Amino acid sequence: MVSRRVGSVSESATLHITEIANKLRQSGVDVINFSLGEPDFNTPPHICKAAKNALDAGETHYTPAAGILGLRKVIAGKIVSENHIQIEPSNVVVTPGAKQAIFETLFTVLDSGDEAILFDPAWVSYDACVRLAGARSAWLPTNASDGFIPENISEYVSPKTRLIIVNTPCNPTGAVYDKKVLSEIADVAIDHNLLVLSDEIYEKIIYNKKHESLASFPGMKERTITINGFSKAYAMTGWRLGYLAAPTELVKQILKVHSHSVSSATSFAQHAGIIALTADQQCVSDMTAEFKIRRDLLIKGLNKIGLKTSTPDGAFYAFASVSEYGSGDEIAELLLTQAHVAVAPGSAFGSRKDYIRISYATSQERIKEALLRMEKALLSK
Repeated sequence: MVSRRVGSVSESATLHITEIANKLRQSGVDVINFSLGEPDFNTPPHICKAAKNALDAGETHYTPAAGILGLRKVIAGKIVSENHIQIEPSNVVVTPGAKQAIFETLFTVLDSGDEAILFDPAWVSYDACVRLAGARSAWLPTNASDGFIPENISEYVSPKTRLIIVNTPCNPTGAVYDKKVLSEIADVAIDHNLLVLSDEIYEKIIYNKKHESLASFPGMKERTITINGFSKAYAMTGWRLGYLAAPTELVKQILKVHSHSVSSATSFAQHAGIIALTADQQCVSDMTAEFKIRRDLLIKGLNKIGLKTSTPDGAFYAFASVSEYGSGDEIAELLLTQAHVAVAPGSAFGSRKDYIRISYATSQERIKEALLRMEKALLSK
């Protein structure tokens, strides 16, 4: 009844857990949801106002497939000034969320039998999108002792390798790759003539380190597809607004997939995106500062109750070892059923079956309450 491509893919584990948590809430259970990568902040008012103004002005029609020129100009300007990648608006495609940009890229560049290198652990949807494109993932393991930084990448390159997927800051570990690591990735990509998908959706949510864009490295602009969006930095998850930047010829091919699948991103959301990028960025700084406070609170609490967790340098996730208590799947079920705390098992992100991912995109008060519940549930095991 279904294709082998679709049949080989499981539903998103994080969305599945959230669905269960929501059903419990609907039945009256007070669930603290640490499983979903969604800021708990509301979209800043000036961005909402821009969308309302666009609606009032009748901006409710189809836009060019690649996105309105005004937004593509702003995105290109941002990428040139902040990410130090020399591009033009014609190198930008605006998409309904960064996930769609990832899917369209992989669907465009991968064929049946191709391989994409993933750094294990990796965000749940990378492997699914690779499979949906008819290809397979080659998993490169990383270690907590090394900060989940990829090493010896060239050993995982095969004649079938087409692409490397890079995510910094990383979901689920919070790792941030420095210039040395990115230079090594660039060297491998150039030496083996590989493409790189660089997912930089968490670039603004970073603590004590500096974000570096892979396409800014010598020889990489020509082979890198940079992915970004508005969901995380501007608390716009439900707006579904993202974008990619890529070489001209590749953009032309990606637009075939884009125009025949989604047509374009939502018109009035695109107008709001212009304001998000051009207005004062204090809202981003304020949200990131709050995430840092929550991070420190959570990491201290997790280690106190015996869940060994390193301090993430970016994003808003803690990747905690539960090896002293059981597997990640067992502990995730225990915490949900007994503590009413929803977390994602490490198995959703690769081979780390003795880990759980905890999103601290929730209030300090809820984090404190969750830690108390988790400690009680773990002690009862």
